[in-house]
Amino acid sequence: MLIEQPPLTYRLLFPEALWRIKHKGRRVVYLTFDDGPVPEVTPWVLDCLDRNGVKATFFMVGDNVRRNPGIFEEIRRRGHSWGNHTMHHLQGMKVTTRRYLRDLTEADELIGSPLFRPPHGLLRWSQAAAIKNHYNIVMYDLVTRDYSRRLTPEKVLENVKRYTRNGSIIVFHDSLKGQRNMMAVLDDAIVWLKKQGYEFHTLPMQ
Repeated sequence: MLIEQPPLTYRLLFPEALWRIKHKGRRVVYLTFDDGPVPEVTPWVLDCLDRNGVKATFFMVGDNVRRNPGIFEEIRRRGHSWGNHTMHHLQGMKVTTRRYLRDLTEADELIGSPLFRPPHGLLRWSQAAAIKNHYNIVMYDLVTRDYSRRLTPEKVLENVKRYTRNGSIIVFHDSLKGQRNMMAVLDDAIVWLKKQGYEFHTLPMQ
């Protein structure tokens, strides 16, 4: 559970970040996808979302946007929202704040979004303090762990069913690493969430 649903103690380390958006009177979830866009996976995700009539938010690696600008434009054209996930998928704890901010800014020149999600959900306090003045830091309430080679698609779907709650920001991956599990369960996850009465919203870009 420490991975799938971050505990309160970890959330309190970054009070400026968005972890969950509670709603009164209705059930809402926020589907998000990390690490794309890549031609092997992202177009499939877009078609799946269209097929199910839902919108999502894509946190994109700047270098992937640079290599696949057409897919980025397709994400925008289809009415999804999008955010920055650094230029080179840097883990903040492993690099200096100066390098991290430079990488984020480089990605922003391609992505142009007020939303930012740190890769792996990890960053230094100094990085968060600098970033919060310019971006809305978006974390998550549920990580499906679709990227794990140790998990079966059934287990990934079980994570969705077990940990989703009203206002959950849910993380899938439109990446090669997450391809097998994500493509096996995304349709079923959306259908199950709809049956539970959830609406699908995008994260606001204002």
